[in-house]
Amino acid sequence: MTTANSVSEWLAARSVRQGLALAMTAGAVGGLGQAPFDLSLLAVIGLAGLVVLVLRADTARRGFSLGLSGGAGYFAVSLHWIVEPFLVDPLRHGWMAPFALLFLAVGLALFWAVPSALAVRLAPGPGQRALLWTALLTAAEYARGTVLTGFPWAQPGHIWIDTSLLPLAAFVGPYGMTFYTVAAAALIAVGVLRARWWVLIVPGIHAGLVGLALTVPPAPDAAPDAPVLRLVQPNAAQHLKWQPDMIPVFFARAVDLTAEPPQRDGRPPALVIWPETSLAALLNQSEDWRAVISQAAGLVPVILGAQRLEGVTARNSLALLDETGGIAAIYDKHHLVPFGEYMPFGDLLSRFGIDGLAAALQTGYRPGPGPQALDLGTLGRAFAMICYEAIFPGYIRRIERPDWMVHITNDAWFGQFSGPYQHLALARLRAAEQGLPLVRAANTGISAVIDARGRVLDSLPLGVAGALDVALPPALPPTLYARTGDWPVFLVILAALFAVTARRRVNRH
Repeated sequence: MTTANSVSEWLAARSVRQGLALAMTAGAVGGLGQAPFDLSLLAVIGLAGLVVLVLRADTARRGFSLGLSGGAGYFAVSLHWIVEPFLVDPLRHGWMAPFALLFLAVGLALFWAVPSALAVRLAPGPGQRALLWTALLTAAEYARGTVLTGFPWAQPGHIWIDTSLLPLAAFVGPYGMTFYTVAAAALIAVGVLRARWWVLIVPGIHAGLVGLALTVPPAPDAAPDAPVLRLVQPNAAQHLKWQPDMIPVFFARAVDLTAEPPQRDGRPPALVIWPETSLAALLNQSEDWRAVISQAAGLVPVILGAQRLEGVTARNSLALLDETGGIAAIYDKHHLVPFGEYMPFGDLLSRFGIDGLAAALQTGYRPGPGPQALDLGTLGRAFAMICYEAIFPGYIRRIERPDWMVHITNDAWFGQFSGPYQHLALARLRAAEQGLPLVRAANTGISAVIDARGRVLDSLPLGVAGALDVALPPALPPTLYARTGDWPVFLVILAALFAVTARRRVNRH
């Protein structure tokens, strides 16, 4: 008990401000598990430090403030790339960058503060409190990915994407991985406070899960006659992309990359994929542009991102061009980025008769009807995702299971450090969850082909212009997660809540 007493005594000697600073530091260390740091084990230790502080809190208010501070530290480190869009035009928008990071970090930290307060309020002992915190924080992370259109980015479970645990996503999904992460941190925290030897079982459990993940068969290689897809990465810097004198430069670059000779055994591509909003002209007014693209592609279909008008409604779209450059199919992005692609609450203002303000807020895109797969004939059915949509795990389950996934994006908004790598990691997670290959074309990178276990088979680096010919990997049978979704995790959360409630009743009697 000496170690436990020493820890408790040291923490007890800290002031309130020092305790909040420790919580924020612990949360920040937890954020180092996200790409590109990928320090997953250190992240668990950081989260465990935050749980230690919550377990020792004497009031719900104290638990709330500790959870808020820890969450703010975690999200400030994990999502620091949020300042990058404001630095595209720094003279106009740069001043807003620190406020954006502050408001985002604190706002998302509320999803950690409430579970921490409830755990302190409802569970007396460290063991019960740790179990309740684990269940409630996992539920809060699900809420974070759902409420107000959701933002399931940088979840605790995402720290395992670049580790050997990734294949387990096929069974438990992102929230199962999050439950394991926070449960491991909570178990360590209880062991530290009680100085119990069983804290040592956490590395054993982790080693067992790694061993289990290693037994998952890898995805098979692409067949020798698998269709070849060409990914085009024009590398158009965001601050230059829409300048009139640069538009023809980037278009010519993409066309030249499209027309490059075959890279794989002389086999020409069966499909060319350009990134999000890579067509400078409106899709409705792009006949000449599309003719040039079709000729460069060698009379094969092309998928590209473009803006289009439907009456007076603007859409962020993915278009399938046939061999002649005609528009064979269109998918409109249905999950738009709040404040980036549209302003929230515009429709609500209209209902209250504030039409002038509503009209001002409704500039930007309007959402499409919903998830969609493109019928590509001999290439099968491809589930379409545009940029931000790849961070959501559940949309693909709303349609008939496709054969593969295609993701077009413009990550130039996210800078050159963490944002693009985290976005790629989430695309890998989507592939591993569903057992489906994913092909990704990104404006400035990282364009990649990902197999059905989430492994990157080939890619173009960030900030490089190029074309990449890839063989389409095969799909696996539907995974457990593809069949059940998040229901198993919900049942585990309910079981944990039931256990804590039952224990409280026993203690009362």
